Amino acid sequence: MLDTRELGRRPGSQREVSRTVPAPADLGIEVLGVTEGSPVDLDLRLEAVMEGVLVTATASVAVVGECARCLEPISDDVEVRFQELFVYDDQSVDPDEELEVSTLQDDLVDLEPLLRDAVVLALPFQPLCQDDCPGLCVECGARLADDPDHGHDAPVDPRWTALSALVEPEQAED
Repeated sequence: MLDTRELGRRPGSQREVSRTVPAPADLGIEVLGVTEGSPVDLDLRLEAVMEGVLVTATASVAVVGECARCLEPISDDVEVRFQELFVYDDQSVDPDEELEVSTLQDDLVDLEPLLRDAVVLALPFQPLCQDDCPGLCVECGARLADDPDHGHDAPVDPRWTALSALVEPEQAED
């Protein structure tokens, strides 16, 4: 929660704030996210306008997870920007737009939903350890980046197994 009382309700007044806060739980996607409690660096600009307070923010977080192809651990720093108008709670809001409008609660701003949306949307859907990650062998699970010449014998069609038993003794006689 961020207090906006210092701005007053004077349109045109602004304040810049830098804070480091602990990351909330479940900030990310299944394979990549921010560790709960890790630092989130926020640079905020709060501007009073006629309807409420306009918040412009930049957030920097460290994300950790695993490669979607080879399951190797990966880590990266992500910086996101977001902006939202928080309407004063005594302002009238169109009932059709009520769910889409953020409001101030006792002159306090809750940035967690905005931070969560911005970070999750900035994360890659399938994070990779490197752009050309070859992944894992589909037959044995070996990491192909560690063994680029990895291979297996061609599989024998089980329908021909009985016939191959007949052919092998003849080849041994020659």
